[in-house]
Formats: sequence, structure tokens, C-alpha cells
Amino acid sequence: MLFNSLQFLIFFLVVTVAYFSLSWRGRWMLLLAASCYFYMVFKPVYILILFGTIIIDYYAGLWIEKTEDQPRRKALLVISLISNIGILAFFKYYDFLADSVNGFLSLTNLPPFVPPLGGLVPQALAEWMTNGAGKVLLPIGLSFHTFQAMSYTIEVYRKNQPAEHHFGIYALYVMFYPQLVAGPIERPQNMLFQFHSYFKYDFEQVKAGLMQMAFGMFKKVVVGDRLALVVDYAYTNPYEQNGLTLLVATLFFTFRIYCDFSGYSDIAIGAARVMGFTLMENFRTPYEAASISEFWSRWHISLSTWFRDYLYIPLGGNRKGEFRRYFNQFTVFLVSGLWHGASWNYIIWGGLHGFYLVAAVVRDKWLKKLGIEIPQHPVLRFFNVLITFFLVALTWVFFRNDKAPVKQAFDILGKIATLSWNETLRSPLNSVEMWFCVFLIAFLLLKEHFYLKIPTQNTGSFYLILGVLCVIIYFFGVFTSNQFIYFQF
Repeated sequence: MLFNSLQFLIFFLVVTVAYFSLSWRGRWMLLLAASCYFYMVFKPVYILILFGTIIIDYYAGLWIEKTEDQPRRKALLVISLISNIGILAFFKYYDFLADSVNGFLSLTNLPPFVPPLGGLVPQALAEWMTNGAGKVLLPIGLSFHTFQAMSYTIEVYRKNQPAEHHFGIYALYVMFYPQLVAGPIERPQNMLFQFHSYFKYDFEQVKAGLMQMAFGMFKKVVVGDRLALVVDYAYTNPYEQNGLTLLVATLFFTFRIYCDFSGYSDIAIGAARVMGFTLMENFRTPYEAASISEFWSRWHISLSTWFRDYLYIPLGGNRKGEFRRYFNQFTVFLVSGLWHGASWNYIIWGGLHGFYLVAAVVRDKWLKKLGIEIPQHPVLRFFNVLITFFLVALTWVFFRNDKAPVKQAFDILGKIATLSWNETLRSPLNSVEMWFCVFLIAFLLLKEHFYLKIPTQNTGSFYLILGVLCVIIYFFGVFTSNQFIYFQF
């Protein structure tokens, strides 16, 4: 069920009204049933995969908590992690592995080694697990709820979180519909106690939640999906486009993906807030970052902190020497790229961010050795923001080019690098519509710089702003059933 659909609007209104009319027991049962329905709208049978992992992780958490023997506790954790990672790896990476291995073997004139899925499972099973082309269908949002489930057993193992004994509440923690398919990736410490709470109707929370939802929808359908018209036009046939067109499309995609993903996060956080729940912040004006490390402290915060706590620090963090620190940082970003998708383009995207980060650390180290101190000045920060934005925008070429050969992304960058300003911009939009896109980007940046969250204390202003937003969304929104980009992860 897409957030940018009439179906979701009706679903949200019905569930929320029913939620406030029920007791605590009725509320968690309603939310769990609604979350299951929300997920099953996409592909009903895949809910069995989620409940399979829910059962495994629920009992793993209980056994880990009551077991004092450390080797056994670790074994239980490993079983839980393997079940989660194994399911994710199969559905997300089987085809990538098969294509990569068999493609390499074909270069050496060797026969394929990895068989198609149909050769491993019964035909009836293969039919519902694959699309018409025989490729494995990825359960929507699998990467997100896999990481959320893993954080639970890890925190129980570390004794930072008591095991959840209420099966329904644990299932709701994994299935909670606002953040089920694209985050934020929540920690058990933040959510489980909230599901045990009974939130009274709070009009201030409702106003704040509805306003965040409305602006998230504005970012998605008015800004993001409008920019997508230009981006998709250029990237569908990049070899037919000139460098200027690809440059503008790349810059537009930089804001398109931000509006798409942060818009989803705003709707998710706002929907939960209306009911009294608090989800973690997932974006904080990332394009105002003056360095790559600062960018990742502002972009997809729930994922970057997940990798910090559950991969970077366990690898040794910065505690085992400089080389190990660089290795750990680069490894985290490679894994982050692979997490985003089964494509070499995603791995290169993650690797570039890892390279940027390591290069910046090495640069600062040598500047310090040379006694060069970079002054803190607003003008210098402004230029650092521009440089960071430019470096991030270049990596988005690989991200947007995920389903095409890697060579195509490099060809796009080559065209951009050699563009002539005498070239004519090609676009499906006329000049007035293109300038409107630029205006929307400028408005978005100014609004989020000065008002990351729109104040809602004044009820009259709330109704006025919410009404204006709804009118703008209705008349200027691009409603083409565009799925949120991060749903595919």
C-alpha cells in the first residue's frame, strides 16, 4: 500500500479513529492486524516469511535472556542472525550471485556453475518466488525489517534490552505499519515500551503528526515526483542525451531521492505521532553538511547508526590503529552499498562514500602534522557544503543507474565531464515547468533550513497551513503511482 494513494488515506483514517476508541489490548491487536493487512496488499504470501523470522527471533530472545552459559548464548544469537541474514541473502542476492559468477565463468568459456532458482526448489514454489523473467522477487522492505529484527536479538544478547515476553507486542515491533517497509530502523529500547503504553488522545501530537505527514506528502508528490519526470526522461536512454541534460537530471535526482525517502520518513513518523508513538528522526537537512561524515550523520540516520553500533564498533572501530580504522570505515560503506541493492553500482556507490570518508580523515591527519589549521569561517563552510554536495551528487549517478551495466554510469559521468555549455537542455517539461522545479528545490532548502518542522502550537495557523498544503498537493502533485524508491530495499 503506497503512502501516496487514496487507499492509504482511507486506511490511515479508519485505523487511527478505531485506535483511539479501543483499550490497550484492543489497540495492539488492531495495529498488528492493520500492519499485516498493510503488508499483504503488496504480496500476501510473503507475510509468511516475516512471521517465520518473528517466531525464530522471539524465542531466540527468550532463550538468550534466561541462559547464563556464554557459549550457548552466543550460539543462540548466531542462529537468529543466520536465519535473518540467510533469508535476506537468498531473496536479495541469489540472482546477483548467479549472474556475477556465471558471467565471470562465461568469460573463460566455462559452463554456468550457479543454477537458476527453478533447479533448486519445486516448480510450484519457484513460480510464486519469481517474476515472469524467472528472477527472485524481493519481499518489499525486507532489508529494513531484517535489520530491525537483528537489533532486537543483539540488544538482548548484550543485556541492553530485556527479552519481550509478549509475542503480540514483539510481532508488532517488527510489523508496525508506518515504518514497516522503509524505516526508520528502530531499536527495541525505543519502541517496545511504547507498545506497552496507553497513549491518551493528544490534540497537540495529532496536529504535529498531521503537519509532518502533509509536508512529507508535499515533498514526495509535489517536489520529488515532479523532478522524477526529468530524471527518468534522461536516465531511461542516457546515450541519447547530451551532457547538460544528464547534469541537470543528476542534480534533480539528488533532490528527488531526498524528497522521496525523507518524505516517506516524514509520513511514517507523522502517522505514528498522531497515535502517540515517537519514531526516531531519520533526516536532518543532509545537503547542508560540510563533509561526508557530517552528511552521514544527517542522512538515513537510523541506518548509519545501525552500521556504527552493529558493524563498525564490533569490527574494532577506531580502537585498533589507523589502518584498521580506515579498513573498518571502508568496509562499512561497502556493506552499506550492498545492503541497498544487489548490484555492482550500489557497491561502487558505497565504496565511493567510503573512499571520501577515509580520504578526508587522512587529509586532516596530514594537515595537522604540517601544522596547518583550517579556520572556521561561514564562507569556508559554504564552499565545503558545495563541495560535499557535488561529491554526493556524483555518487548518485551509480545509485540511479542500479539496473544498468556499470559502464553506463561511467559513460554518463564522462558526458557530464565533457559537456559544452552550448548544448541545449532536453526535457519533457517546458521552460516554465523547469523553473518551477528550481523554485520548489529552493523553497524546500529554505523551509528546512529555517523550519525543519513546521510549528503547530497555534491552532488557527495549523488549519491554515495544513489546508494550503492539501490544496497544493491536490493541484500540483504528480500522481502517477510512483512507488517510493526505498521500498525496493
